[in-house]
Amino acid sequence: MMERLGRISATDCVKLCHRVVDGLCGREPPCRSDYSTTWSLEEWLQLLDFLTGLFRLAVGNNVPDEEVLAKLSAADHSHAEAVLSVLRARQEEIRRALLDRTNSISSVTLQDFDWQLKLALSSDKISSLNTPLLSLCLDVRENGALRPITMELNREELSTLISSLEAANKVVLQLK
Repeated sequence: MMERLGRISATDCVKLCHRVVDGLCGREPPCRSDYSTTWSLEEWLQLLDFLTGLFRLAVGNNVPDEEVLAKLSAADHSHAEAVLSVLRARQEEIRRALLDRTNSISSVTLQDFDWQLKLALSSDKISSLNTPLLSLCLDVRENGALRPITMELNREELSTLISSLEAANKVVLQLK
Protein backbone atom coordinates (compact mmCIF):
# COMPACT_ATOMS: atom_id res chain seq x y z
CA MET A 1 0.00 0.00 0.00
CA MET A 2 2.63 2.50 1.08
CA GLU A 3 4.84 1.82 -1.94
CA ARG A 4 2.15 3.61 -3.96
CA LEU A 5 3.08 6.85 -2.21
CA GLY A 6 6.46 6.58 -3.95
CA ARG A 7 4.74 7.61 -7.18
CA ILE A 8 4.58 11.20 -5.93
CA SER A 9 7.29 13.39 -4.45
CA ALA A 10 7.75 13.69 -0.69
CA THR A 11 6.49 17.29 -0.90
CA ASP A 12 3.32 16.17 -2.67
CA CYS A 13 3.00 13.38 -0.11
CA VAL A 14 2.92 15.99 2.68
CA LYS A 15 0.23 17.93 0.81
CA LEU A 16 -1.81 14.77 0.24
CA CYS A 17 -1.57 13.77 3.90
CA HIS A 18 -2.66 17.24 5.02
CA ARG A 19 -5.67 16.98 2.71
CA VAL A 20 -6.48 13.50 4.09
CA VAL A 21 -6.40 14.96 7.62
CA ASP A 22 -8.60 17.83 6.40
CA GLY A 23 -11.15 15.24 5.23
CA LEU A 24 -10.87 13.38 8.53
CA CYS A 25 -11.55 16.63 10.37
CA GLY A 26 -14.68 17.44 8.37
CA ARG A 27 -13.16 19.81 5.82
CA GLU A 28 -12.54 19.22 2.14
CA PRO A 29 -10.74 15.91 1.50
CA PRO A 30 -8.22 15.40 -1.31
CA CYS A 31 -9.71 15.49 -4.78
CA ARG A 32 -9.43 12.33 -6.87
CA SER A 33 -9.04 14.34 -10.07
CA ASP A 34 -5.77 15.82 -8.79
CA TYR A 35 -4.26 12.32 -8.69
CA SER A 36 -6.15 10.50 -11.47
CA THR A 37 -2.98 10.11 -13.57
CA THR A 38 -1.02 8.72 -10.60
CA TRP A 39 -3.40 6.07 -9.21
CA SER A 40 -6.36 4.10 -10.49
CA LEU A 41 -9.67 4.59 -8.71
CA GLU A 42 -9.22 1.38 -6.73
CA GLU A 43 -5.65 2.29 -5.72
CA TRP A 44 -6.80 5.78 -4.76
CA LEU A 45 -9.60 4.50 -2.52
CA GLN A 46 -7.30 1.94 -0.88
CA LEU A 47 -4.63 4.58 -0.26
CA LEU A 48 -7.18 6.99 1.25
CA ASP A 49 -8.58 4.24 3.48
CA PHE A 50 -5.09 3.26 4.59
CA LEU A 51 -3.98 6.81 5.40
CA THR A 52 -7.25 7.69 7.15
CA GLY A 53 -7.11 4.49 9.17
CA LEU A 54 -3.47 5.08 10.04
CA PHE A 55 -4.15 8.62 11.30
CA ARG A 56 -7.18 7.45 13.32
CA LEU A 57 -5.35 4.50 14.83
CA ALA A 58 -2.15 6.41 15.60
CA VAL A 59 -3.95 9.28 17.33
CA GLY A 60 -6.81 7.29 18.85
CA ASN A 61 -4.49 4.71 20.42
CA ASN A 62 -1.58 7.06 21.12
CA VAL A 63 0.75 4.90 19.00
CA PRO A 64 4.45 5.84 19.36
CA ASP A 65 6.36 7.14 16.33
CA GLU A 66 8.38 3.92 16.03
CA GLU A 67 5.22 1.84 15.57
CA VAL A 68 3.88 4.31 13.00
CA LEU A 69 7.15 4.07 11.09
CA ALA A 70 6.92 0.27 11.27
CA LYS A 71 3.47 0.45 9.62
CA LEU A 72 5.02 2.68 6.95
CA SER A 73 8.01 0.40 6.37
CA ALA A 74 6.97 -0.40 2.77
CA ALA A 75 7.41 3.28 1.82
CA ASP A 76 10.80 4.86 1.35
CA HIS A 77 12.19 6.83 4.28
CA SER A 78 11.33 10.31 2.95
CA HIS A 79 7.68 9.41 2.38
CA ALA A 80 7.36 7.70 5.79
CA GLU A 81 8.86 10.77 7.44
CA ALA A 82 6.45 12.99 5.47
CA VAL A 83 3.43 11.04 6.76
CA LEU A 84 4.85 11.08 10.29
CA SER A 85 5.49 14.84 10.16
CA VAL A 86 1.85 15.48 9.20
CA LEU A 87 0.72 13.16 11.98
CA ARG A 88 2.82 15.01 14.55
CA ALA A 89 1.78 18.45 13.31
CA ARG A 90 -1.95 17.74 13.27
CA GLN A 91 -2.25 15.21 16.09
CA GLU A 92 -4.32 17.45 18.38
CA GLU A 93 -6.64 18.43 15.53
CA ILE A 94 -7.20 14.76 14.65
CA ARG A 95 -7.85 13.95 18.32
CA ARG A 96 -10.49 16.70 18.52
CA ALA A 97 -12.15 15.44 15.32
CA LEU A 98 -12.27 11.88 16.69
CA LEU A 99 -13.73 13.10 19.98
CA ASP A 100 -16.29 15.25 18.17
CA ARG A 101 -17.31 12.29 16.04
CA THR A 102 -17.70 10.14 19.16
CA ASN A 103 -19.66 12.82 21.00
CA SER A 104 -21.97 13.42 18.05
CA ILE A 105 -23.22 9.84 18.12
CA SER A 106 -25.94 11.01 20.47
CA SER A 107 -26.95 14.30 22.04
CA VAL A 108 -28.59 12.46 24.94
CA THR A 109 -26.61 11.96 28.16
CA LEU A 110 -27.49 10.00 31.27
CA GLN A 111 -27.68 12.27 34.31
CA ASP A 112 -28.92 9.91 37.02
CA PHE A 113 -30.61 6.56 37.50
CA ASP A 114 -32.53 4.69 40.17
CA TRP A 115 -33.67 1.09 40.35
CA GLN A 116 -35.99 -1.07 42.43
CA LEU A 117 -36.36 -4.82 42.50
CA LYS A 118 -39.95 -6.04 42.76
CA LEU A 119 -41.55 -9.44 42.98
CA ALA A 120 -44.80 -9.82 41.04
CA LEU A 121 -46.81 -12.43 42.96
CA SER A 122 -49.79 -12.62 40.61
CA SER A 123 -51.47 -10.96 37.66
CA ASP A 124 -55.04 -10.61 36.42
CA LYS A 125 -54.53 -13.73 34.27
CA ILE A 126 -52.29 -15.90 36.45
CA SER A 127 -52.95 -16.41 40.16
CA SER A 128 -49.40 -17.44 41.07
CA LEU A 129 -46.69 -15.60 39.12
CA ASN A 130 -43.67 -15.10 41.42
CA THR A 131 -41.70 -13.18 38.78
CA PRO A 132 -38.89 -10.79 39.74
CA LEU A 133 -39.12 -7.42 37.97
CA LEU A 134 -36.63 -4.57 37.88
CA SER A 135 -38.02 -1.05 37.79
CA LEU A 136 -35.39 1.22 36.21
CA CYS A 137 -35.74 5.03 36.20
CA LEU A 138 -33.31 6.96 33.99
CA ASP A 139 -32.94 10.74 34.01
CA VAL A 140 -31.49 11.80 30.64
CA ARG A 141 -30.56 15.24 29.42
CA GLU A 142 -31.56 15.90 25.83
CA ASN A 143 -30.86 19.32 24.31
CA GLY A 144 -30.59 20.84 27.78
CA ALA A 145 -33.90 19.45 29.08
CA LEU A 146 -34.08 16.72 31.71
CA ARG A 147 -36.39 13.87 30.71
CA PRO A 148 -37.31 10.87 32.90
CA ILE A 149 -37.55 7.42 31.33
CA THR A 150 -39.03 4.56 33.37
CA MET A 151 -39.07 0.91 32.36
CA GLU A 152 -39.94 -2.38 33.98
CA LEU A 153 -37.82 -5.35 32.95
CA ASN A 154 -38.13 -9.07 33.56
CA ARG A 155 -35.05 -11.27 33.92
CA GLU A 156 -34.57 -11.84 30.16
CA GLU A 157 -35.05 -8.17 29.27
CA LEU A 158 -32.59 -7.14 32.00
CA SER A 159 -30.05 -9.64 30.68
CA THR A 160 -30.44 -8.20 27.17
CA LEU A 161 -30.03 -4.64 28.48
CA ILE A 162 -26.89 -5.55 30.40
CA SER A 163 -25.41 -7.28 27.33
CA SER A 164 -26.14 -4.21 25.20
CA LEU A 165 -24.55 -1.87 27.73
CA GLU A 166 -21.47 -4.09 28.00
CA ALA A 167 -21.12 -4.11 24.20
CA ALA A 168 -21.47 -0.31 24.09
CA ASN A 169 -18.84 0.04 26.82
CA LYS A 170 -16.48 -2.19 24.83
CA VAL A 171 -16.89 0.02 21.75
CA VAL A 172 -16.27 3.17 23.81
CA LEU A 173 -13.11 1.66 25.30
CA GLN A 174 -11.86 0.78 21.80
CA LEU A 175 -12.35 4.42 20.71
CA LYS A 176 -10.15 5.72 23.52
